[in-house]
Order: sequence, then structure tokens, then C-alpha cells
Amino acid sequence: MTHTATIKHTLWALALVIGLAGLTGCGAGERLANVGKPPEMTPVENPQTRADYRPVSMPMPAPESTAREPNSLWASNRRNFFKDQRAGSVGDILTVLIDIKDEAGMENRTNRSRSGNENAGLPGFLGYEASLDRILPEAVNPGSLTEFGSTSTNAGSGITEREEDIQIRMAAVVTQILPNGNMVITGSQEVRVNFEKRVLQIAGVIRPEDVSINNTIKHDQIAEARIIYGGEGHLTDVQQPRYGQQIYDILFPF
Repeated sequence: MTHTATIKHTLWALALVIGLAGLTGCGAGERLANVGKPPEMTPVENPQTRADYRPVSMPMPAPESTAREPNSLWASNRRNFFKDQRAGSVGDILTVLIDIKDEAGMENRTNRSRSGNENAGLPGFLGYEASLDRILPEAVNPGSLTEFGSTSTNAGSGITEREEDIQIRMAAVVTQILPNGNMVITGSQEVRVNFEKRVLQIAGVIRPEDVSINNTIKHDQIAEARIIYGGEGHLTDVQQPRYGQQIYDILFPF
């Protein structure tokens, strides 16, 4: 094998290694390993043991007193005399009612037109105006030496429309009680049908007073709400552009 052939072989091997590394970085290696297999379900685990778990920290007033009055069975933080069946402690479960019906539309139109005309002459300049033909073309007219004109027209229009409709009921777990009594909830739901997995996640902060007697709460009563609804599987892959197309759309400036 000649020296040139060795260099070409080395370059091809290096390009192959770089290409495989790029595929692995894009997650293609994992996807190739799962060809013909259904998407794996996430194991049920304590959210606080996850590597990406972060406790919520927000400005809080002074904690409320829970001391009982003398010779009384009533606690100051109790909402009912009998036991409250609604979620109120870490580990309790409540139902979140998600009913999102958003529709937005915006239309803009812009028209702009501008025209200009400029004339300049030198009819008299200490008598030297008659000698302009020595440095300028013959038959020059001192009264109209220059003339400029410009016209520009610009028209633009844009239309944006968005419509969302999501109706789901899902359970969430109380993972933290804040000093002012508000509760942090976290919930996730995965449903796999054949080779397509639908994933729904929700997290946020709620007030105990907003939890209904049926132990439910609406999505618009959740502060700092994070609602994720997506999918994973063959249908999702078909709906997404290829990696090369996404990179092309990011890098191509036109």
C-alpha cells in the first residue's frame, strides 16, 4: 500500500468515526439500537430521587401558627371539624383537570411609498459659467447641471393563527409544602398504543383553598404551571423533519 493510499484510508476511517460520533450525539445510535422495539416506559419512582429534581424556593411570609386554643379540640389551621379528605400533605394525590381551549389570530398590513426629485444648476459663477464646457461635455447647460430622482414602494402583510384544544384528567402528587401552606405538585402519565407513546407531564404550585371537595383542581388555578403534552414513536418520527433538514434550516441564512 502506497503512502497516498494510506493517507486516504486514514482520512476515510477518521470521517467514519466522526460520522458515527455525530449520530451518537444526535441520539441516532440509541434509536438504531431500538429499531423494531416499542418505546420504553419510564419507571415509577420518587420524583425527589431524580438527578434533575430541584426543590421549589419562593418568597414566603411567616409560617402560620398551628397551636390549639386552651381546652379546645379545634386547631387554627383546620378547615373543617371532621377530617379533610382533600390533598394537603406530601405524598397525597389529587386530580388535575386540564381543559385548554386557546385561539389567537393576528394580522398586520404595511404599505409605504416615497418619491423624491432634486435639481441643481449654476447659472452664474463670476462669469466662469460660460467656460464649463472646457471640463464638462459640450453643450452643457449651467442652469440644469444635475437632476436626481428616486421612487420607492414597500408593501408587507403577515397573518398568524394559533388554535389549541386539550382536555385531559390526570393525577398529580404533592411533593412539597411551602412555608405559607401552598403545595407543589408533580404528575406524569404515559400511555403506549402499539409503537406510539404519548407523554403528559404537569408541575406547579397550588393553594389548598383551590382544591375542590372532589379533590380536583383546574389547570388555570396552578401557579408556575408547566404542562407538557407530546409523543414518542414511529408517528412522531414521521412528523418531525430529519436532522439534516433541521440543521440546514438553522444554518441557512436565506
